[in-house]
Amino acid sequence: MEGLLPGLPRGDAVTAADGVTLLGVRHHGPGSARAVRKALDGIDPAIVLVEGPPEADAVLELAADPGMRPPVALLAHVVDEPSRAGFWPFAEFSPEWAAIRWAAGRGVPVRFIDLPAAHSLLLRDEGDTPQGRHEGREGEEGGAGGDEAGGGPGAGGAEGAAGHVDPLAVLARTAGHDDPERWWEDAVEHRGRGTREGTGDPQAVFEALADAMGALREAYGDGGHPQDALREAHMRLRIREARRGHERVAVVCGAWHVPALARAGGVTADRALLKGLPKAKVEVTWVPWTHRRLSRASGYGAGIDSPGWYRHLFTSPDRPVERWMTKVADLLRAEDLPVSSAHVIEAVRLADALAALRGRPLPGLGETTDAVRAVMCDGSDVPLALIRDRLVVGDVLGEVPEGAPAVPLARDLAREQRRLRMKPAAPEKEVDLDLRKDIDAGRSRLLHRLRLLGIGWGEPVRSRTAATGTFRESWRLRWEPELAVAVAEAGVWGTTVESAATARAEDAAVNAPALAEVTGLAEHCLLAGLPDALPTVMRVLADRAALDVDVAHLAQALPALVRSLRYGDVRGTDAKALREVAAGLAERICVGLPPACAGLDADGATEMRGHVARVQQALALFGDDALRVRWAGALRKLAVRDRGIPGLLRGGAARLLLDDARLDPGEAARLMGMALSRGTEPQEAAAWVEGFLAGGSGMLLVHDERLLALVDGWLKAVPAAAFDDVLPLLRRTFGGFDPGVRRTVGELVRRGPRGAAAGGDATREGLPGFAAEIDEERAEAALAVVRLLLGTGGEGGGRDV
Repeated sequence: MEGLLPGLPRGDAVTAADGVTLLGVRHHGPGSARAVRKALDGIDPAIVLVEGPPEADAVLELAADPGMRPPVALLAHVVDEPSRAGFWPFAEFSPEWAAIRWAAGRGVPVRFIDLPAAHSLLLRDEGDTPQGRHEGREGEEGGAGGDEAGGGPGAGGAEGAAGHVDPLAVLARTAGHDDPERWWEDAVEHRGRGTREGTGDPQAVFEALADAMGALREAYGDGGHPQDALREAHMRLRIREARRGHERVAVVCGAWHVPALARAGGVTADRALLKGLPKAKVEVTWVPWTHRRLSRASGYGAGIDSPGWYRHLFTSPDRPVERWMTKVADLLRAEDLPVSSAHVIEAVRLADALAALRGRPLPGLGETTDAVRAVMCDGSDVPLALIRDRLVVGDVLGEVPEGAPAVPLARDLAREQRRLRMKPAAPEKEVDLDLRKDIDAGRSRLLHRLRLLGIGWGEPVRSRTAATGTFRESWRLRWEPELAVAVAEAGVWGTTVESAATARAEDAAVNAPALAEVTGLAEHCLLAGLPDALPTVMRVLADRAALDVDVAHLAQALPALVRSLRYGDVRGTDAKALREVAAGLAERICVGLPPACAGLDADGATEMRGHVARVQQALALFGDDALRVRWAGALRKLAVRDRGIPGLLRGGAARLLLDDARLDPGEAARLMGMALSRGTEPQEAAAWVEGFLAGGSGMLLVHDERLLALVDGWLKAVPAAAFDDVLPLLRRTFGGFDPGVRRTVGELVRRGPRGAAAGGDATREGLPGFAAEIDEERAEAALAVVRLLLGTGGEGGGRDV
């Protein structure tokens, strides 16, 4: 380490006082972790002090539990305000974790000495960190702002956001390097990397870093983080306490703090600095963490770019490059890419050669990545993205023992996960559930209950492979560490998932601002299997529906109610009350729809068209023929009125009636003729066409040339002065047609409609591929294939198609 910073004066900064050794580290640095482990062997301290919240001392013994598998994090939250929380993550290669495990393995007491979370969680300014409240390591453990050796979050420059100093960037620049990560790898991580414990004097790295940080603190002061003075004052007090009862004390902290801790200071001054700080009651526990959340890309200020790579360096007993290339090859082979042993050998050779050419002591991540790109990926960056996601960062999810403190809701959730065999996992995955199976129905209820509580473990998705229908559900699952905070927050609603979701649904119904939200809650209650919440939700729903006179609100609410009826049938839920409310809503919509559509502007008409279409779908599912007749009557009133109702809605109503076989095609053509007559403004006529052909339903024009002739004739008669105004509407309408439909319509227009234009029947005669009559012989040849595809029989067999 002599050349860490050439010309820097050497000192004795690793010693704060007689019997106290300061080991300044880079958080999540495997080189620092190896050095800490070997230094502790040499020091043999009577007590180990680690940077972290003192409240966590009560759960430190769990670090020795066999069920504790990093990455894990300490979670501290304010009891009365669970959303005010902080995390202190530890990876297998974190120096602090190495110190804790060293002490646990030898029966040496270990204590946390940072500013208590009872103060820091109240002091934190959310604007001071990229991630706000839920990333505690930035404020509590990330040195002067979060980078691993102390300093600010700006990687690659001397100063980061808000003037925070990045010490690695300053040191790298001083040493003549433009890449802080590469400089750190060469100076620290490659030091004795060939073995687990490394070689040489373990104190050398700490002495060099302490000297470097001393120079930086003289130049930059607190590095833009005035709260560090409070943290360092508290750490000095805890170090003094440890000295009184122990002969040898080892302190593991961010290297940025070493100069401040080594400086002799008065107890009175430190206590005065800490006097009067705000304080709250906090609870601390262990939660699983992930490599992905350790990475800088996640917004974690004390993060690293490549946690998976660092873990590999720390755990590889020897030949790390060869072992890494083997992992890469295994991954690419699993993705059906051709990678042989020869590729691995050549990639290792190329990585070694690149390191030599670049003047590096050993190949780093940059050299291995370049070698993999050239040898295994044929120069493509596409497989490299997979390698970075799966290996360089990784989806490792830690585990904590069952005995770790937790809120009652978290314990019940863990029981449910075990009962339903739903182990949380960091990688994103899709699961398909068959609700006819008890275990899948239970999984569905759990996921829906968690969604009601704001715990976003799963998200419903439309499956690309599973069968559709009300008996099927597909979910995308991914467990993020922050969900531990969401579980703690949801604990105010109850001690079990079911009771908490019930209370949350009842509260949301009473305080819902809109009727549609209440109907949505009714649907969620059925999906989540919360029969105790339904009476409250239904009471609020009936009261709101009786008072709400806005047809748009009623139309928004109806589809969710009808879906709830379907889910109630599937899940065996009594939905009689829901049916009564839904029928009442439908009746009121039928009565109020025509006046509600009068006088709407373009935006209002567009919104109402969506409501009308969804009500049509809902009533088709509802299964009440009398209601559908009344609804058809309301649509007919819209379709035939020629004043006051926007053309978009009149055309849309006509199309819905036609599709439902409640409007004769001839009547539809008459309505279109009236809408496209010369007396109608071009913009209004274009809106009618858009409403009639909404949703890309161009096949109607292919099959009914009378309608096509009307549209074509109207379009030809649009005055030149008005054509630019109607063009956007027409492009939006016809642009929604499938390419084949647009091509066929174009052929029909080019040929010119036959029959219909002259008052006769529409035919396709003259259109390529169509004849005046059906060719029975050719049709019979095609029928055999159609029967085979439909499974209704082979040649000449089965029923007619």
